[in-house]
Parts: sequence; structure tokens; C-alpha cells
Amino acid sequence: MSRCFSLTGTTNWCFRSTFKRSGLRSRITDLEDGTVMHCWVPKTRKDSKPDLLLIHGLGANALWQWGDVVRHFARYFNVYVPDLVFFGESHTTRPERTESFQAQCLKRLMEAHSVQKFSLVGLSYGGFVGYSMAAQFMEAVERVVICCSGVCMEEKDLTEGVFAVSDLEEAGKILVPRSPGKLRELVAYAFFRPPPLGLIPSCFLSDFIDVMCGEYVEEKRDLIRAIPKDRKLSNIPKLTQPTLIIWGEHDRVFPLELGHRLKRHLGDNAHLTVVKNTGHAFNVEKPKEFIKLLKSFLIDLKPSPGGPVSIRSKLQDALTEGDSNN
Repeated sequence: MSRCFSLTGTTNWCFRSTFKRSGLRSRITDLEDGTVMHCWVPKTRKDSKPDLLLIHGLGANALWQWGDVVRHFARYFNVYVPDLVFFGESHTTRPERTESFQAQCLKRLMEAHSVQKFSLVGLSYGGFVGYSMAAQFMEAVERVVICCSGVCMEEKDLTEGVFAVSDLEEAGKILVPRSPGKLRELVAYAFFRPPPLGLIPSCFLSDFIDVMCGEYVEEKRDLIRAIPKDRKLSNIPKLTQPTLIIWGEHDRVFPLELGHRLKRHLGDNAHLTVVKNTGHAFNVEKPKEFIKLLKSFLIDLKPSPGGPVSIRSKLQDALTEGDSNN
């Protein structure tokens, strides 16, 4: 029986075209410790613009999760969109599987591209990595956006009924699916109003799995296993940077309570916004609202007490330059 047309491959091609039209190019960086990182970087980095790092989650690679976002921010920022280790073209021979290790790899990647200061947006698992970056490298990270990421979860939450799926092995099979049935389960958990995957032929779902989830399966599941290990709220550092927390109202992967917990943990330094009538994948269910929230936080030229003056001045320069070119 012949293989179905690769809709996933075609979509990858379309996203790659979007990234290129947004002024980005694909680059591989060897960190020379057994780790190789892939990242979409500006074709021409402009010192007049601030820098922005977009960190994807477990569901796919950087192309799929940021494909509809980069074009909105390339005018204002030098945008960097990496594949995390074991996603896309990034990989390592090292044994580390923690978000702390992922954060260190991204910091070295940014340094390799001569980026010293930047803001970041972390989506789901990418939020764990982004939070770790902001905590480890406070002088480098200026503003932080954490999206539906259970950073403040504790290991005990797995046994106390906080999660819809409390067994880590089962969670790994759903979050890194290897069958159409598990992919359907993932979509059901991720969306408030799931698309009708029951009407989509299994061969199309298998195509997505083969292209997006076929490599480094156990390594990705190890990343999931590492998240709650010995995790306690008292050990989670508090960020000093301005932080925006965005959450889907009906998130079944990381329940909204974890968003409120993170807000309480960070105090007045953070703001929590709940996107109504959405689930974990609120960025897909309400993309316009997601873009609006990011712009209002990252592209705000109004002075604020203790705010990052360098970002505001660079954004003003970028806007002025953009207007003069129109």
C-alpha cells in the first residue's frame, strides 16, 4: 500500500518559507561538547533592535510552534528560534536531561551568535527551559513570558490528583505519541475544543508522528521524567525580571492552579493573564489574542519603574527605521 501524501512535510516547507520571508535563516552551531544546536537566526542582525528568543514545547519543533508568530515580531526584534536538544536538528551525546541543561545550551547558543542580552518567550516545556535561563542568567535575560508551563509544580503533585494524567510513563506516551490513538489523546488533552481527529485518516496522523516524533523518542520521554524529580516549590528561584504568565482557562496538561501558584511565587513582579475558553494549546486556539498579549508586554515603549530602558530605546529605533523604509 502506498504511503499517504506527506501533509506534515508540506507544512514544514510552508513554515520554512515563512521564516525565510521574515528575514531568518537556518544555522547549525556545534557547542563542541557533544552538543549540536539548530536555530533560526536573523539573516542580518541589527544592533538597533533588541533580541528575542522563542522557545518551543514538546509538541513539535520550532517551525510548527512559532510559524505563525515570527512574522509579527521580526520588525521589532532580532528573533532567534532554536530547536531544543532532541528536537529538530539539535542533539547531544551528553547524559543530561534537565531543563537546566537545556537552558545552558541555549545560553551558549546565543553567545555563539554574539547575543548578550535578550527577552524570551517559553511555551509549555519551553517555559521550564526559559524560566531556568532567566534564573541562571539574570544579567542576560531582560523580560520573560511563561506560557502554560507548570514551573511551580512539585513532585508530590503527581500523587495528589493535580494532573489529569499522574503516571509519568503514561504521560510520556501521550506527549511523545507513537500511534494515531496516542496522538488523538494528546490533542484531546491540549485543546479546549479539539479538532475532529476522528475524521482524519490514520495515515495522516502516522505521517505527523513519523516526521515530528520519530527520532529521540526515549530521550524526549527522559526530558519529561526529569521535570518533577525532587521538585519542590521552596527550591524554585524567584525571578527578578518583569514576567508575564499566560494560561489557558481550561488547561488539562498543566492546570490553571499552577499558573496562580507561579504568580503567588513571583509576587508583584509578575502578571497572570488567563485566556478564556482555551486549553493548553491556547496559542493555536486563539492566536490573535496570543499575539496581542505578547506585543503588549514585549513592545511597550512607555516608561515603567525599573523597566529595561535599553529595550525601549532599541524598539523606538527599530520603529523609526521601519517607518523610514516604508
